[in-house]
Amino acid sequence: MAPADSHPSRGLDLGYARVSTTKQSLDRQLDALDAAGIPDERIFTDKKSGATVDRDGLTGLLKYARAGDTIVVYTLDRLGRNLREVLNLVHDLAERGIGVRSLADPLPIDTADEGMGRIAFLLLALFAEMERTFTAERAAHARAVAEAAGRRVGRPVAHPADKIEYARLLKAQGASLGRIAGKTGIPKTTLHRYLVGQSAPEPA
Repeated sequence: MAPADSHPSRGLDLGYARVSTTKQSLDRQLDALDAAGIPDERIFTDKKSGATVDRDGLTGLLKYARAGDTIVVYTLDRLGRNLREVLNLVHDLAERGIGVRSLADPLPIDTADEGMGRIAFLLLALFAEMERTFTAERAAHARAVAEAAGRRVGRPVAHPADKIEYARLLKAQGASLGRIAGKTGIPKTTLHRYLVGQSAPEPA
């Protein structure tokens, strides 16, 4: 892996490979990056889940990359935890003048390409936006149905209102949090939230 302070020139192809566990092999991705002409010293790797925020290889790659470079991956999903994160990262890289190219997606993507690779990426962005819209619409519909049926909308109340009022009464009488927790069954951390002036939630 190339050190972050030794970027020799502009316009480099930089490789990135990731697998989700240490038991999985990077070989297929590394072979593809090697076949694409990227030397080992310009390939960054991670063996962590995409759900893991701390990815040292990706962090090093992003620090090392300069305007004019292209980040090459086996498939685009290697870059993030979900489609939205991948799209955001590609957008941020584009603002820095850094391209992204995939090698094995059904329609390989090259954000520097004005042809089909660029169209493929724009389609991915469109699908992500459509999914956000559909998700919001489904949530709104579910809320409307619940409200029409007279059901409470939102997170359920963790503790009954009468217990919360009892806790406040004990607090007003000078009881300690430990004693209040013992009498109400409400954990101390939750009691603190209830006893700093928040009104009791209405019972469901």
